[in-house]
Amino acid sequence: MMRAISILLILFAAIGPGCGWNFSNLIISGDIMKRAKNHRNGVFVNSEPTTVMKPGTNWDAIYQYLFRGSNERVPKLQLPVVSAKDSFQGPASEATRFVWLGHSSVLLELGGKRVLIDPVFSERASFLSWMGPKRFQPAPLQAQDLPALDAVLISHDHYDHLDKTAVKELAPKTASFHVPLGLGDILKDWGIPGTKIIEYAWWDEHNVNGMTVVAVPGRHFSGRGLFDRNKTLWCSWVVISEKGRIYHTGDTGMTAQFKEIGERFGPFDLAFMKIAAYNENWPDIHVTPEQAVEAAKMLKGKMVVPIHWGTFDLSLHSWHEPIERLITAAAQEQVRVITPKMGEFVDAENYENVFWWREIMKQGKER
Repeated sequence: MMRAISILLILFAAIGPGCGWNFSNLIISGDIMKRAKNHRNGVFVNSEPTTVMKPGTNWDAIYQYLFRGSNERVPKLQLPVVSAKDSFQGPASEATRFVWLGHSSVLLELGGKRVLIDPVFSERASFLSWMGPKRFQPAPLQAQDLPALDAVLISHDHYDHLDKTAVKELAPKTASFHVPLGLGDILKDWGIPGTKIIEYAWWDEHNVNGMTVVAVPGRHFSGRGLFDRNKTLWCSWVVISEKGRIYHTGDTGMTAQFKEIGERFGPFDLAFMKIAAYNENWPDIHVTPEQAVEAAKMLKGKMVVPIHWGTFDLSLHSWHEPIERLITAAAQEQVRVITPKMGEFVDAENYENVFWWREIMKQGKER
């Protein structure tokens, strides 16, 4: 009974007030309110009308999560992970390369800079260390394994994108943390010096030693607790250097603003697109795989790298459904997709694609 109650609490936090729980009521300063054009009546809003959950579906969604959905939501075997611990010898690459570290965590090297986006290395995406969505397999590395970083970018405050332990451990080796409005106070509360924190409204740009970082709109929501829904901003990220242009979705639903982002900053050499955790009860805040392909075309993305899949069970579909749907949709729309294993350093231009998850699917069905 206690386990069921705990799961209910976590799910209520995850799909109700926000992906986590932290009994807080964050106060946003007047300065932040003035900077953000989409801050109204004390909260941030999307540019389009957005429903986080369809009215009347909260408890049904919790019931479905507990007792229904695919029987393959968690892989029967661990997914392959390449150890990335020994991949950081010498300075960062001038040419663009990256490593997917699971879920939405991506380490970029471009123009001689190292940029880490949405670092989450903890075993669970939860406010509890013993309960909540658990990783399918260990992360390819931990914060202490990483070299010095020029920038850490965080898209929003949900537990599967903002990992307190990772942030604190990364602080000594990170030159700057880049966050949407409101997250600065959270990081300062965790001991991150204010001099290292740069906060962004949508469309804000900052120069990081010759590299441009831009916070661009997403269609989502925020909150780590019962009382802080939409008190902090969410965003997607654009990173530009002389060697490449990168887009990272963070978390987002389908939005017409993809087209504006593509027109202002595209074409993108790489578009890291979230593809999982979609459901008909929350259609506005998480794109489907097919929408991810459509969005990539609007963004003018030359290559799509799927993220936000293969790491946590956050919806009712199987663990492999999102990637299979993405591959099918991308083939139909003639969009190039590259699918590295977690922890594998990738030179995108010379990468030979392997559909590695299909062997795991096959072995899982044979067990």
